[in-house]
Amino acid sequence: MTAASAPGTGTEHPATGKKVALPGHLRLPLRTPAFLLLLASALSVGCYVAAAALLYRPGYPLDDAWIHQTYARNLAWHGEWAFIPGKPSGGSTAPLWSALLAIGYLLHIPHLLWTLTLGSVLLWGIALIGENTARQWLPSYEGRVPWVGLFLIGEWHLAWAAGSGMETTLYTFLVMLTLSLLASERESGIPLGMLIGVSTWVRPDGVTLLGPAALTLGVRAGSLRERFGRLVRLGMGFGSLFAPYLVFNLTFAGTPWPNTFYAKQVEYAVLRSVPLWRRLLAEAGMPLVGAGALLLPGLALSLWTAARRRWVGFMAGLLWVAGYLGLYAWRLPVTYQHGRYVIPAMPFYFLAGLMGMMEFLLTARGKQRSSLSWHALIGKVWALSLALVWLAFWALGAKAYAQDVAVIESEMVATARWVAQNLPPEALIAAHDIGALGYFGEHDLV
Repeated sequence: MTAASAPGTGTEHPATGKKVALPGHLRLPLRTPAFLLLLASALSVGCYVAAAALLYRPGYPLDDAWIHQTYARNLAWHGEWAFIPGKPSGGSTAPLWSALLAIGYLLHIPHLLWTLTLGSVLLWGIALIGENTARQWLPSYEGRVPWVGLFLIGEWHLAWAAGSGMETTLYTFLVMLTLSLLASERESGIPLGMLIGVSTWVRPDGVTLLGPAALTLGVRAGSLRERFGRLVRLGMGFGSLFAPYLVFNLTFAGTPWPNTFYAKQVEYAVLRSVPLWRRLLAEAGMPLVGAGALLLPGLALSLWTAARRRWVGFMAGLLWVAGYLGLYAWRLPVTYQHGRYVIPAMPFYFLAGLMGMMEFLLTARGKQRSSLSWHALIGKVWALSLALVWLAFWALGAKAYAQDVAVIESEMVATARWVAQNLPPEALIAAHDIGALGYFGEHDLV
């Protein structure tokens, strides 16, 4: 791949072959589209919360969200990294997310309001990255309506995750930022490595982002010495934040990884007895539940274009998506809670599918001006079908979110409140789901 063909310095348009300049840094779209996406993000998450309030009451759709709230509150109020005050522990898989939640407690902002605001802002950030990347790679994608960003905001997996109270949306944002920087093929090694290092503070599997980063930097044009230097800088940037992460875990958990990293794999080890091909199909099917299924042809078109133009960073990102799904199929083949473990891999797949689809539609629009063509007709049917399925699943996602919240509030939270009011402080409680019990009960748990 030559420097002239790298998307960060200039590349060929997929349809025309003409050279176009593509900035190598992320920039916001026009202010109006950016503001529109901000409103859309608040509306999307707000509607999900409203659905929960109408069915039962607002809350979190997972008990694990209360684990993060407990660590955050204890950090803010007691200055301790502990689930139970006075007993430091390493039970939070996402220290950075728990620390961000602690800011809300320091500012005396209601935890639900602060958490949902963070989720909405991060969902907005994901949409901005997707919109910006699409406009960089598709110069013919013009206009003030940010279609790509709106799709991402209304995609039901992402909307559910933004309102979940979990680290999922923060990690998804970091993944999208990393992969978009790789697609631009302009980012230097140290900042990129530091970004990946930050991601490990949100999820241990952030370390997998080193794969596409090393691939992209390693094959980029340059001498062997230059390539080696880029990889060294990548490692230095990554190590500067990953080493403290390991020390943090060793200090509070006694192991290099959080306690939950090992516990989850042991708990669901029996699922690994299922044939690998079935596990792979189950994980790969998660992004296809909804409008994502209609983006498969767009993904094929994007892959074809990327392969012909040798867009290594873009292809490395898609390779990571496939590898990420495969990793979970291999080690933690669970699909519960709407596939929340693999949700971070979904937006880049959606982006690739949307870019292929939009290229097809933009080409069809040009043909339609001259005469009615099957190309244009197929494009219209495809776009309309995608919009209808996307909207239908956004509504179904709101219903699922409301039901999930109702279960947690009526069972986990209600039980935890009863325990807090009726059991003596010295009582020892054995439980599987400890989030709400830890937050409201403040008893010793086993």
